[in-house]
Amino acid sequence: MRRTVVVDDKLLEEAREALGTKGIRETIEAGLREAVRRRRVEELRHSLGHVELDLTPEELARLRDAG
Repeated sequence: MRRTVVVDDKLLEEAREALGTKGIRETIEAGLREAVRRRRVEELRHSLGHVELDLTPEELARLRDAG
């Protein structure tokens, strides 16, 4: 589907660099995919709820470093 939009050139260039894309269409589509992916991850996070790990901050840091 074709659309005509006005996009801030500086923002588009920054997004292109951040996403590692080359063209305008590729950059916009990658940005849209990323927005949808983030929403899905957030929805999944909320659906999983909260898990109590019963770890001290030191134990948690050790596990993160070992990962």
